[in-house]
Amino acid sequence: MQVLNVHKRELKAGSKMVGALIDSLSSSTDALWPWHSWPRMTFDRPLAVGAAGGHGPVRYFVEEYEPGQAIKFRFTGPKGFDGFHSFQISNLSGQSVVLKHTIQMTTHGKAILSWPIIFRPLHDALLEDCLAQAQASLGQPFQMQGWSVWVIFLRWVLSGGKTRPQVNPGV
Repeated sequence: MQVLNVHKRELKAGSKMVGALIDSLSSSTDALWPWHSWPRMTFDRPLAVGAAGGHGPVRYFVEEYEPGQAIKFRFTGPKGFDGFHSFQISNLSGQSVVLKHTIQMTTHGKAILSWPIIFRPLHDALLEDCLAQAQASLGQPFQMQGWSVWVIFLRWVLSGGKTRPQVNPGV
């Protein structure tokens, strides 16, 4: 199954400020990833081409990295995820940019079912939290989307009943 999943948010900031959010991924000062509510993004070394890691059961390595502008991760797991996910910045004006996250992949085997039933709802909730985190990190009003009952249920089941609640990034 072909998958194209895009989340984006216009941010009232220059590309350098938004690029710094991408560059902070997986660091101790990560200002983009919503690690208060989701598994942290971690790598075996600082963010650079070849760094391997992921978040929760989703594994990947840094395939391309243009500091301050874009990063592309190639999936290595779960089995059946063949493709990538990426963050990139597009300039709208000197005062505004779009931060975009894209998944482009083909699913195989069990992933044909696990992507739409489990991973996609969780991914969509995580990315909306991530974009709200970006807004809050830039000192902007953030747009939070509450988690669906399905996402809350999946998180509860997958955590063995020890899930963390959704956290507003401004708190």
